[in-house]
Amino acid sequence: MPANKSGPVPRKKKGRRGRLVAITVVLLLVAGIGFGAFWGVSTVRASIPQTTGSLKLPGLTNPVDVVRDANGIPQVYADTDEDLFRAQGYVQAQDRFWEMDVRRHMTAGRLSEMFGKSQAKTDSFLRTLGWHHVAQKEYDTKLAPSTKKYLQAYSDGVNAYLKDHEGSALSLEYAALDFENDYKPGKWTPVDSVAWLKAMAWDLRGNMQEEIDRSLMTSRFSPEQIAQLYPAYPYKRNQPIVDGGSVDPATKQFTPKRSANSAPAGTAVGGLQTQLSSLSKTLDEIPALLGPNGNGIGSNSWVVSGAHTTTGKPLLANDPHLAPQMPSLWYQMGLHCRTTGPKCNYDVSGFTFSGMPGVVIGHNQNISWGMTNLGADVTDLYLEKINADGYLYDDRQRPFTTRKETIKVAGGESRQITVRSTNNGPIVSDRDDELGNVGKDAPVGNAAPDRGDGYAVSLRWTALDPGNSMDAVFELNRAKDWSSFRKAAGHFEVPSQNLIYADTKGNIGYQAPGRIPVRGKGDGHFDGTLPAPGWDPAYQWKSYIPQKSLPYEYNPQRGYIVTANQAVVDEKYPYLITKDWGYGSRSQRINDLIQSKIKDGGKVSTDDMQTFQKDNSSEIARLLTPYLTKIDIKDAYVRDAQQLLEGWDFTQEPDSAAAAYFNAVWRNTLKLAFGNKMPKELRVQGQCLNVRPADETGPADENDTYVRECGERDGDTAQPDGGDRWYEVVRTILDDPDNAWWKTEDRPGRPGDKNRDQLLAHAMTDARYELTSKLGKNIDNWSWGRLHQLFLKNQTLGTDGPGMLQGLFNRGPWNLGGGEAAVDATGWNAAGGYKVTWVPSMRMVVNLADLDKSRWINLTGASGHAYDTHYYDQTDKWAKGELLPWAFTQEAVKKAGKDTLTLSP
Repeated sequence: MPANKSGPVPRKKKGRRGRLVAITVVLLLVAGIGFGAFWGVSTVRASIPQTTGSLKLPGLTNPVDVVRDANGIPQVYADTDEDLFRAQGYVQAQDRFWEMDVRRHMTAGRLSEMFGKSQAKTDSFLRTLGWHHVAQKEYDTKLAPSTKKYLQAYSDGVNAYLKDHEGSALSLEYAALDFENDYKPGKWTPVDSVAWLKAMAWDLRGNMQEEIDRSLMTSRFSPEQIAQLYPAYPYKRNQPIVDGGSVDPATKQFTPKRSANSAPAGTAVGGLQTQLSSLSKTLDEIPALLGPNGNGIGSNSWVVSGAHTTTGKPLLANDPHLAPQMPSLWYQMGLHCRTTGPKCNYDVSGFTFSGMPGVVIGHNQNISWGMTNLGADVTDLYLEKINADGYLYDDRQRPFTTRKETIKVAGGESRQITVRSTNNGPIVSDRDDELGNVGKDAPVGNAAPDRGDGYAVSLRWTALDPGNSMDAVFELNRAKDWSSFRKAAGHFEVPSQNLIYADTKGNIGYQAPGRIPVRGKGDGHFDGTLPAPGWDPAYQWKSYIPQKSLPYEYNPQRGYIVTANQAVVDEKYPYLITKDWGYGSRSQRINDLIQSKIKDGGKVSTDDMQTFQKDNSSEIARLLTPYLTKIDIKDAYVRDAQQLLEGWDFTQEPDSAAAAYFNAVWRNTLKLAFGNKMPKELRVQGQCLNVRPADETGPADENDTYVRECGERDGDTAQPDGGDRWYEVVRTILDDPDNAWWKTEDRPGRPGDKNRDQLLAHAMTDARYELTSKLGKNIDNWSWGRLHQLFLKNQTLGTDGPGMLQGLFNRGPWNLGGGEAAVDATGWNAAGGYKVTWVPSMRMVVNLADLDKSRWINLTGASGHAYDTHYYDQTDKWAKGELLPWAFTQEAVKKAGKDTLTLSP
């Protein structure tokens, strides 16, 4: 069946469709397809939760009301903090327990207990990282008593739900899982909630993938070539988040550039993705959570002050870019004290994580906040010279720190591993083939010990040290002003996120938070871009950037702040945050959109903020298209496609043939100029090339020998990925038509490309034939959306389960506009293909003049139950760029309410 134009086939009434699906399921199973067992309608619908009437929830001090709107989004009303979070745990378990259960097994390295031996290797790697181990230390030694009290109340709420529900009554996935093993979920614990922040931190950890890639590139490229593939940040073209400012050398205090209303003296200074990144084949097997780590993962947020808005108060927008999944990573929710006071401190609404109390992004009655990935370099890979007994450090042999881990395997025998650590951290190359290659190939100086068969590789990472980030979540939720917001940000150590701020009094602000290392000088070039020698004390971390030194802004003169993973501050900042910023394509486009609106006294409206979020203009198309249209294409078949680019406005609408063709040309340009020259470890798995050995030079002829070399990287993380780093790479050579990167290898009977125009013509020809095979010969039938499709997949049974189960839990496709590094960042990896690999996982626009006029949308829906009405009832609207009304005050919530459930002691 051909792909649809805008989304799934138009639906009949939801109730009728649900009945038909249930009947189909029953008929398939009765026929003996798949499992030889019988599912009835009751099994399919057993887990859909009760949302009206009343239920008992032990441990409450007073009744709690749960009001759900037409989209099933709950708003919880309670009289004490503990009642509020106990109810949050119960309600999230109602809607999302399968998701919660899988997450906690993932963070604890216990997926094998659910899914058997296929996950044992993944569990071994996750146990080596030790997320749950560190989370336990945080809970025991770091977190505030109130935080621990809230975490326990949340756990009690989850466990109250588990006590009365099991098997298919929890979720349809458990009914499916029962066909293979007798797994039963255990009780929820506070540490299960804390560990989720480690998974977040892993995906948002900074440049670890770039560090690995650069090291692997040394087998094929010179240091000068690698530097060309990682150009410097274009500060003059794409402005950083913070406009100037300086750190006082004596006090270490950061002072922003003069603002319209600077922060008062003495204000506390604070510091608050990709599926789990594919370091190797091992990590490719981990369930996708946040998105492919690397250049694509990111987010947009911006805030405009009331001086430039139609409301007279700030407007704040946020849309984090994460992996598409079913259900969405986010869960919309309101947590309200009927009366705020000493016993009940919260009146907050926004986007939560199922499995963790509190609100992660949103607003309360006084302030709103958003987050984007700061991209701070908080990891370093260290090369270690080891033997059976220990590792070399400072010319002495040191013993490993070890711990034993037992991995229980459903349907199989338990396995035991030994985790070895040096003073830098766990030895991750014990579990990962690709990191073993890093140890074999990474460049080291002449003073290095003998490499032998290769060095081991250990990981130093800030998240492996216990911290207070869970405290920060609750502090943000109850912050009342700029000062309390920054104090909360000071505890948000990991993951390091850009935090933007607005309040109902009209102030806006930004804080760069996080625990960011200060590195030793090493050989003078230790900047976190390549693995460091672990045996040399000169390369150790010395300290962390002082919280008071981290950049911030408060009411800047320009009247708005944009964060979209670009550089935080300019080159004059005295500390190294990272060498691997995003390159600023999205951020500068947002800056330009705001500036164009407010010039000559114009005002930004809530509708404008929403329109900005759907901007799909392509910067690389604007740069490259003028070169493509000037090339003299002789082949009329290719010329027909080239003409699509003439007069194109560079927007990437789903129905655009020009966008489809340009992106195919861009993909093929990258493949020819860079991709085919990459080492096999960075190319797409299964894509093979005949490579001439290095000792064979000169023109190709029939006597040449070729080696068959196949790529090894998952398509979502292969290179060149086509992100805005590659925009910058191509920009630097566009006006150098004879640059070596434009030249391709001669083949017998086919000479290679000798210059830019030959390669671009080659790419246009390849793109024409590629799209002919995918979309047909008639270019009038081409559209970007048919290439660029979103599939929503259940992250366990929907990806690796039997085919019929995948059909039960997955949804799609949707044909999308937008694209890589556009504001509407429906990302795709140019090496791997056109499928959507990350998305704006939610969108929100907060109106600080009238919080009830704020808007929000989730990628899927409130429910995690496959045939619940709210499983994906927001997706069609999300795909069109629409937002839902976001009721906040009790009166507005009551008016929007459709179902009310009372939880009683």
